[in-house]
Amino acid sequence: MLLATGTGTAALAAPPLDPVGTTPVPTKKAPPASAPDFGPNVTVFDPSMPVSEIQATVDAVNARQIDDEMGTERAALLFLPGTYGTDAEPLQFRVGYYTEVAGLGASPSDVVINGKIEVYNRCLDGDGTSNCIALNNFWRTLSNLTLEVNGAGQDGCRATANFWAVSQAVSLRRVEVTGGTLSLMDYCTAGPQYASGGYLADSKAGDIVNGSQQQWLTRNSEIGNWSNGVWNAVFSGTEGAPSDEGFPTPPYTTLDRTPVSREKPYLFADSSGAYGVRVPAARQDSRGTSWGDGLTAGRTIPLSEFFVAKPGDSVRAINNALTRGKHLLLTPGVYDIAQTIAVKRADTVVLGLGHATLTAVDGATPMRVADVPGVVIAGVTIDGGTVNSPVLLQVGTKNGNNGARHDDAANPTTLSDVYFRIGGPHVGKADVSLEVNSDNVLIDHTWVWRADHGNEGAFGWDVSTGRNGVIINGDDVTATGLFVEHYQEYNVIWNGENGRTVFFQNELPYDPPNQAAWQHDGVLGWAGYKVADDVRNHTLWGGGSYIFTNVDPSIHATRGFEVPNTPGVVLNHLLTVNLGAGTIDHVVNDTGAPVSNANTGTPSYVERYP
Repeated sequence: MLLATGTGTAALAAPPLDPVGTTPVPTKKAPPASAPDFGPNVTVFDPSMPVSEIQATVDAVNARQIDDEMGTERAALLFLPGTYGTDAEPLQFRVGYYTEVAGLGASPSDVVINGKIEVYNRCLDGDGTSNCIALNNFWRTLSNLTLEVNGAGQDGCRATANFWAVSQAVSLRRVEVTGGTLSLMDYCTAGPQYASGGYLADSKAGDIVNGSQQQWLTRNSEIGNWSNGVWNAVFSGTEGAPSDEGFPTPPYTTLDRTPVSREKPYLFADSSGAYGVRVPAARQDSRGTSWGDGLTAGRTIPLSEFFVAKPGDSVRAINNALTRGKHLLLTPGVYDIAQTIAVKRADTVVLGLGHATLTAVDGATPMRVADVPGVVIAGVTIDGGTVNSPVLLQVGTKNGNNGARHDDAANPTTLSDVYFRIGGPHVGKADVSLEVNSDNVLIDHTWVWRADHGNEGAFGWDVSTGRNGVIINGDDVTATGLFVEHYQEYNVIWNGENGRTVFFQNELPYDPPNQAAWQHDGVLGWAGYKVADDVRNHTLWGGGSYIFTNVDPSIHATRGFEVPNTPGVVLNHLLTVNLGAGTIDHVVNDTGAPVSNANTGTPSYVERYP
């Protein structure tokens, strides 16, 4: 991201299945229980542990992960129901790369952290004292707990808020923040303090400082005061969201209700200490949190019905378990995938802990989902490998239904916090990262990234190659939180009818060597978001495409968005931005003023198209 300006597996007995959401809420203080064998990268805390012991453990994980942006370590820190920290001895810690922090209650109120859970800027110069930014604060998760903000013992600035200064591939879900401010900007370090987030869903907070966040999506939440926007702040189904009547000053996009939503599955322990996974039901035209009136509607799956995988387990073993009707829990780590994980049954759940990562080997497609409804893939990162893959995740087979409908609008296949990488930690190659062929699919928060930086030799125009980030061929597909960056042709191609996107963020590729290498059919460059010429119905709310062609700053892109001119294709609240190199001539088709080095950091907006 570039700079912004502006304001094995022993399972315990599990609770019964609960398809209609009537399971009693567990008591807040579950008795200590021996956790299932989640492997060495998962730590389970219980409230009887001394705060000092917990503090030492989480600090050690942070010290290992805080700067390990391109590393292979993964971690999950899980808290059994109860209260952690006291007024006099708060639990305060930071969250580094590839770290998940989550409560193990059925409700966010079941786990209470009296203290802080934070992400600060990384200060890259001056021995950690200057050039402080959050632009690369990726790959971390916080969920399913209540955070009672307590800055006791911190210095004056640090005590003013709980800082969550993050960028892409970071989710904040099912969290209630009380007793203090939630700041999405770290204003306590030296500048420039830029951030490029981000995502908040199914949560409740009072005062929120957006600060320097270039863009942000807040979905199905309840908020008090929201401070500002820089380029693109989108609110969907959020109580307390600001009005967007003044767009683009401030640059808000507000939907009263979210067209389709489904919250991410979560692991929990009941009052007897038994583990299960709660799978929330899908909602239509929803507003507010899923848990405000009690237990989130949905079903509970006992952990005994999951194959709990660890790095080194074979794909054959995983597929055999899936064929036998098991669900799949991927414990933290990096999995080398030389043949496809095949998800064939309706309503299968694949849940990753601690940013579990599947890496393609020998050109494999790491995962395919059949043309069936209700599959949920969540908390999984999928990386391209050194041999080119045709696709990294394929949902449904193109033209695979043979005229039969194998989907369900009330039970959409859902991708939640599913991330993709081409390059970065290692060389990566894939023609397409995500291909959706099924109808009625929900994509809820994804970052699809062709690397603009990483380990030496792991990125570059002819090194880590990716043609398209996302291709949507299915009808009635909805995306809430679609982040796609740096692909070499169209970043997104939408071929299906009745598509809907709530929030889109894009950076065009930084590294075309020259204009001749990045153009087609008389058009300079490739648009970030392409709706196919024959599509008749499509809607987007809140979309931005940015340019920074630093290898050749003279490069132009004719447009950021490219769509057919037809009444049923409507784009709301669009923008393009120059980040310091390159030019986008128009925002959408031939509409919208150019952005270039003459107006770096100043968006060109189109309120509605056509």
